[in-house]
Amino acid sequence: MANTIIILIFILSVASLGFAKDKPLKVALLLNGTLGDRSFFDSAARGVKRAEKDFGIKLKIIELGYDPSTFKPGLEDAADSGYDIVICGTWQMQEALQDIAPQYPKERFIIFDTAVDYSKGDMGNVYSILYKQNEGSFLAGALAAMVTESNMSDANKEKLIGFLGGMDIPVINDFLVGYIEGAKYIDKNIKVLISYAGSFSDPAKGKELVLAQYRQGADISFNVAGETGLGLLAAAKEAKKYAIGVDSDQAMLFADSDPQKANRTLTSMLKRVDNSLYRAIKLHIAGTLPYGKAESLGLAKEAVGLAKNKFYRKNVPATIQAQIAVLEEKIISGEIKVGTAFGMDQKSLSKLRNSVKP
Repeated sequence: MANTIIILIFILSVASLGFAKDKPLKVALLLNGTLGDRSFFDSAARGVKRAEKDFGIKLKIIELGYDPSTFKPGLEDAADSGYDIVICGTWQMQEALQDIAPQYPKERFIIFDTAVDYSKGDMGNVYSILYKQNEGSFLAGALAAMVTESNMSDANKEKLIGFLGGMDIPVINDFLVGYIEGAKYIDKNIKVLISYAGSFSDPAKGKELVLAQYRQGADISFNVAGETGLGLLAAAKEAKKYAIGVDSDQAMLFADSDPQKANRTLTSMLKRVDNSLYRAIKLHIAGTLPYGKAESLGLAKEAVGLAKNKFYRKNVPATIQAQIAVLEEKIISGEIKVGTAFGMDQKSLSKLRNSVKP
């Protein structure tokens, strides 16, 4: 009888272990914004939804909106809700995660587009993803410089290109540094009109700023402003100028609903939040995700790059496409080393911006 009880206990134990193993991974993606930006947050959602399809995870996407007062309580609530992984992103979530992660040592957290300060406490349960957006933006700047000096139908004689940033902050300026360096690699005398909207959720402001750039002589401008940047695409359509999108492949997002806008978007600088989150979940499942560390992903890991869709292939001259391919290889090989805004002092950043001031 005693042996029978022991055998039953063993069977039940094995069964329960198997059940635990077979339970789907519970993942929450916490957005300090909303879906529908057709850019950064939509890219994050695509990545986790692909993981949901491929790995059978149980996914919840939580939109906190743009009010910063909701960010920390929202993160704390997610950490308290029994998810295996809580994913959040951007610099606005950094301090909140630094406060909360040590309080939930058994939970796992992934933060993207920024890194926690691992010296601030025990954060061995946090994996940080950084992106080498400067590398992708170098290509965008080189393309813009070649377009503005080309014989394309809506390029003018002015060696002048535009840049729209959501805010004057390090991650946006990392795009800018790469963009300027790429443009100057093509032509050291290129000029860049630089505008900051002060918001990532104001398309009307974005459109107003970029229409002003086009009126001043720019024939192409680069959107680094999230939802605000949708105004840049609208401005390009209205002014019959060129645009470079960001984060998501923005031309393809409008290919059916607004083909004229899509046709004006020559390419997008893809910040592959989707690929990086998919990769992170895959590595977590394999048990190899390096929690307690930050990784910086660039061209070599296909985390950034230019969209080469049908609009790019149709509208960008073959000679420019060929030059972009050469530059990609030079960056991946290390022959071209792109500067970064991270660690750059304000004086050096101002000097770089002034070097392309019209």
